[in-house]
Amino acid sequence: MAAIIFTQCSAPLHFSTSHSFINPTKFNHFAGDNSLAFKSSNRMTRPRCSSHVPNKDKDRFIPLKECAISIALTVGLLTAVPTLGCPSLANASSNAALPDLAVLISGPPIKDPGALLRYGLPIDNKAIREVQKPLEDITDSLKIAGVKALDSVERNVRQASRAEKQGKSLIISGLAESKKDHGIELLAKLEVGMDELQKIVEDKKRDAVASKQKELLQYVGGVEEDMVDSFPYEVPEEYRSMPLLKGRAAVDMKVKVKDNPNIDECVFRIVLDGYNAPVTAGNFVDLVKRHFYDGMEIQRADGFVVQTGDPEGPAEGFIDPSTEKTRTIPLEIMVEGEKAPFYESTLEELGLYKAQTKLPFNAFGTMAMAREEFENNSGSSQVFWLLKESELTPSNANILDGRYAVFGYVTENEDFLADLKVGDVIESIEVVSGLDNLVNPTYKIAG
Repeated sequence: MAAIIFTQCSAPLHFSTSHSFINPTKFNHFAGDNSLAFKSSNRMTRPRCSSHVPNKDKDRFIPLKECAISIALTVGLLTAVPTLGCPSLANASSNAALPDLAVLISGPPIKDPGALLRYGLPIDNKAIREVQKPLEDITDSLKIAGVKALDSVERNVRQASRAEKQGKSLIISGLAESKKDHGIELLAKLEVGMDELQKIVEDKKRDAVASKQKELLQYVGGVEEDMVDSFPYEVPEEYRSMPLLKGRAAVDMKVKVKDNPNIDECVFRIVLDGYNAPVTAGNFVDLVKRHFYDGMEIQRADGFVVQTGDPEGPAEGFIDPSTEKTRTIPLEIMVEGEKAPFYESTLEELGLYKAQTKLPFNAFGTMAMAREEFENNSGSSQVFWLLKESELTPSNANILDGRYAVFGYVTENEDFLADLKVGDVIESIEVVSGLDNLVNPTYKIAG
């Protein structure tokens, strides 16, 4: 039997109460009736997607995405159970914690993946953050219609430039000694870029603002990364021999899209965060270098998540050739204010109901490790990308935070995730930067 919940959408949503995800013998990470799925080393070229029609045709998916968000929020807030994270509403825990009202109304969440990654860095330098914030605020300024937006953008630029000049010495003093020259070089480029953006505003070239803003925030992010001298904590002894990503890495995932007149292939740039999830991110990079995902199909695409990583045959994850057993990793969640992640337990199990995760499920294209619902340490190779933005539910009030291990974000072409469907093929995933941050790689042993 399926529970039916009516919302503002034109069709009822059916939640399956049976283990119907992919294969009854496989993981049942998320429940849902897939019949409602809507179809949706450095490289010299940027990640790309090739379409047969202009991007404006993608707008037809927006009402469906908003409908999905509405449903998720309605069910999550009314039932206080993970609508994407349990096999049935009937099996939901009766003592699941409701999000605190103060958290729900605390303010708009950060949804930009680049901003989430910047704030996820293990640094504490107020001066650079005061440069970062007004540059990020340009996004909201551009929501104002017409050239009136430029008045607000100009204020943002002046504020960022003033903060950089006043805090420059503190910014430079915060750079790691081994990276100081590079950080100073980026800071100089940032200063020039802000002057260029000021000129763009004066010339009323609104269309040029967003690309220049993105460039400036990349400089800011680079300066902030140059403030990290070394990996900031010790991974627990029981996990130290696993593949670990001690820093960040970027991968390009190339997907062949079938039976879609609007797009035939797309390359997604994904930034993996080993500072906050070294075991989870390291496991994924190791599998990427083994070409584990190359040729694998998208196995779930239902409007809430896109998921893959389930190998053919009876195995529920990656079979380590050295042990001939499924390689699993512990649940790994970093919390704001903590020096190292929590392992093996959800934040709810730890009683940390109001804790803010360092990598929240806020961005469209948040990447996380799938697992069996009642076995925290069963993650292996299956991963998913969330197709929602937290318009109404801030971090730690969206049901998934603290229950699943986030370890990265799609930073380029994330909107095209909504076009993927079951059967589309991952042609390749390639590490384009940060491979030197991977320690204990097993792919080299395997040859």
